[in-house]
Amino acid sequence: MEADTVLKSPPTDDTAARVREVIAAAGVSQREFARRVVMDPSKLSRALSGTRRFTAAELARIADEGRVDAGWLLGTRPREKAQAPAAGVEGGRPLQIVRETVRLIAEHGFHAVRVADIARACATSSATIHYHFPGRAELLEAAVRWCMDEDTARRAARLAEADDAAEELRQLIALQTPRTEQQRRQWAVWLDLWAEAARSTTVGLLHSEYYRQWRETVADVVRRGVGQGVFRAGVDPQAAALTLTALIDGLATHVLSVSGPSSAAAADAMHAALTAHVDHTILAQ
Repeated sequence: MEADTVLKSPPTDDTAARVREVIAAAGVSQREFARRVVMDPSKLSRALSGTRRFTAAELARIADEGRVDAGWLLGTRPREKAQAPAAGVEGGRPLQIVRETVRLIAEHGFHAVRVADIARACATSSATIHYHFPGRAELLEAAVRWCMDEDTARRAARLAEADDAAEELRQLIALQTPRTEQQRRQWAVWLDLWAEAARSTTVGLLHSEYYRQWRETVADVVRRGVGQGVFRAGVDPQAAALTLTALIDGLATHVLSVSGPSSAAAADAMHAALTAHVDHTILAQ
């Protein structure tokens, strides 16, 4: 739903019920719907239970995803006034905005990216960007959350392909080695967000939660490997996860500092170093 104005009326008591209708019509879980509208799942849950109010920007994104009129969600217009999504926008305007924001952050850094740049990349107006994400802080939070969700989904897909925990760990290492353009862009975004996390409480909390989940994923894999007998019996899963993730971060930072043909050799060296570490400290002999 394209719009150049903000929502004026406050949400009514029936707004949560209408949002539930939209989620039900989408045929996905509440958590998945929160991912699609780039919203904190806990905030969506509290808004649906009535312990917090939806913001205008959240309702704009929900309306866009549900292909309904935002006024209907507010109770100010009938549902018949639902509008079609903007032509050619895959996944809806909010996700397009977030994806383009992530791309621009990877290329230029967050503080060099202006709302006007994002609007130009989305072939829309700055007013539309502000309609869905009123401020830079909210847009950055949405970009961080989207990156977290995408990374989590990729990890889950890789783990599902593995036959045992040793192969799971190899898949995770391959996924975190910045070889492809997409992987290098993802790492460039994370490096920029690390710096921002030191200055922003919101981003810092998201960053801490993401790394807690990431380390726990690795620890779970190590724990399964010990149980399967493919990893050493005395390995501490938490300590092994902390060391391995720290190695990945440090080596990836080095790889990203190298450009041109040398970057492929640097990625190979990173992969070899991580594999050697696993072989020498974790893998059963």
